[in-house]
Formats: sequence, C-alpha cells, structure tokens
Amino acid sequence: MDMDALKHRGLVMLGCGKMGSAMLEGWLKGALDPAEVWVIDPNPSDELRATDVRLNEDLPEAPGMVLIAVKPQLLDDALPQVTHLGGGDTVVLSVAAGVTIARYAQDFGDGTPVIRAMPNTPAAVGRGITALVANEGGQGSLDLAARLLDAVGQTVRLESEDQMDAVTAVSGSGPAYVFHMIEALAAAGEAEGLSADLAMALAKATVGGAGQLAEDSPKDPGTLRADVTSPNGTTEAGLEVLMESLPDLMRRTVAAAAARSRELGA
Repeated sequence: MDMDALKHRGLVMLGCGKMGSAMLEGWLKGALDPAEVWVIDPNPSDELRATDVRLNEDLPEAPGMVLIAVKPQLLDDALPQVTHLGGGDTVVLSVAAGVTIARYAQDFGDGTPVIRAMPNTPAAVGRGITALVANEGGQGSLDLAARLLDAVGQTVRLESEDQMDAVTAVSGSGPAYVFHMIEALAAAGEAEGLSADLAMALAKATVGGAGQLAEDSPKDPGTLRADVTSPNGTTEAGLEVLMESLPDLMRRTVAAAAARSRELGA
C-alpha cells in the first residue's frame, strides 16, 4: 500500500493518547488531511477535538490502515471495536508495547497484514526513533509505515520480532532513564551548593546538548568521552566513580525492562 491508497481509504486510530497525538500532529502537517483520519477515543482531549478529524464516527468499511495506539492493559477492552476490519488488506499498525504480531493475527484473522512498531516519547518534538517489524502480509506496507513514522523522527527496521523486547527496553523506555539522569545530575549539583533552578537548567542543557552532539558527530560516544577527559582532571575524577557502577546498573535496568516486555507479550 502507498500513501495515495491510504489517503483514499482512510486511517483509523484506536486510541489517541500522548504517543498517538504526537504522531497525528506530525501527519496533519501535510501527510494526511483531517477528513482522512478516524479516531476512536472515549476521552478525547480538547486538542484532539480541535483537529477536525473524524472523532468517534462510523468507520469506513475497508480503511487502508488501523493504528493500535492504546496501552497494552486496555487492549482486551478496546480491540473488539476494530477487529471486524481484519481478514482483508487493511494494514494493522501497532505501537502497543509488548503485544505480539501473533496476538493481532489471532484477533484480526490469519492473513491480515500486521506491522509492529516501537516509537518513543521524543516523537512529541519530532525527535523520536521507531523500530518496525512486519509479518509476511505486512512487508509490502513497511515503506508506508516508515514514511508515516518519519513524521515524528527516525525509523529502523528489525531483522526479527524477537528483537522488539530489547528495542522496547533501550529506546522505548530509554527516555525515562535519561530523564531520571537529569533529575539525579541536578540533585547532585544542588548538593554541591547550586540553587535548584540553576542546577536543573545546567543538567537539562548538558544532557540535551551531549545527546545532540553524540547523534550528530562522526565520532563514537567513547571517543567523545575521551575528548573531554583530561588526565588527572575533574572529568576523569567523576568518571572513575560513574564508570565503576553505571555499566552494570544500565545492564540490569535494560534487562528488567526487556523482561517486563516479554511478560506483557505472553
């Protein structure tokens, strides 16, 4: 399926919370018109109402795509509203963490094209990264899914669905790890005598700037770290403490998130 076919047949969104809203905002900037989007959401925000999409209206008989954007815990209650659209060539695109392609094939019917995606919350500022994987029927629509999700950042394609739990643990949950690092860095600055506002401003700008530099620089992060680490200097003193515990702590953090992702999909 291509974009012209999607625009003609329509896109249905099951759920439109923070992630769905971020994607919808990107699409309405030029990829799709409001009249081409149907949204099912029992508690629509004022912002969603203001978009002029087809909110809680009767669905088209054969939309081009159904986006599943509800939390996994709500899926059992929400999914029956759209499963009648399966069994044909309507593409099911899911951003629900931990929910497998096999689950959607079971609910929508064998042969339904399914694409599973894992975006992250920086999509709200156009800086997300989304991993994609599809069943056999969904392979032909991966380019369309990537084009849609490029509206909120980068996309990557996985070799197999088995990789999705690790992706969820690294990039899906990863922003929360970084936000907590900002909190911890600011608190450490306060402990050294800075005001709360100043410490937070320094921490936010430092983490944000370092992330941008790591993404844009041709150098790998290890080289960038070495570049700012003078022998016997302040950075080296701090890193001696951080590097003693951070690698193992991050390994356990990602492992715990990946394990929970597998539990959700079971």
